[in-house]
Amino acid sequence: MSGELGMHGKCSDTVIDKGIQAPFSDPAHSSHGTTHTATRPQGNGMAIAALVLGVAAILLFWTVIGGVVLGILALVLGIIGARRARRAGAPHRAMAIVGAVLGVLAAIASAVIIAIGASILNSDEFKNFDDCVRQADSQSERDACERDFERDMNN
Repeated sequence: MSGELGMHGKCSDTVIDKGIQAPFSDPAHSSHGTTHTATRPQGNGMAIAALVLGVAAILLFWTVIGGVVLGILALVLGIIGARRARRAGAPHRAMAIVGAVLGVLAAIASAVIIAIGASILNSDEFKNFDDCVRQADSQSERDACERDFERDMNN
């Protein structure tokens, strides 16, 4: 064996011809007994999940499940993903932060909508509207109840 110098400057027991490697050679091992291992970058699935849930929460903020549940999940996963990126050098720290922020915004928007809806449902105007509709016998009476409710809400 001649120990010829391969394409990458490593001493190899096999001859490399025109960039094609012999079938039984292993580029991770050289004839000097050293092992070269390629480190694979650690992924950050939490950051990706946080961004996906954050976007879904923003799109569905008008629903309780979409805004509150998905928003809180995006926040939690975003915090975990950002911490993992900071400590372990995982990628996508900005993606995790954006997902967490979108989750918080969606949860806040959803909470505001829920609060407005609850205040309307508990208002005296809505109770009057509900009583009016229950006592109405025809569609024209229900339409009159609706007009009265809109007038009460706008004043």
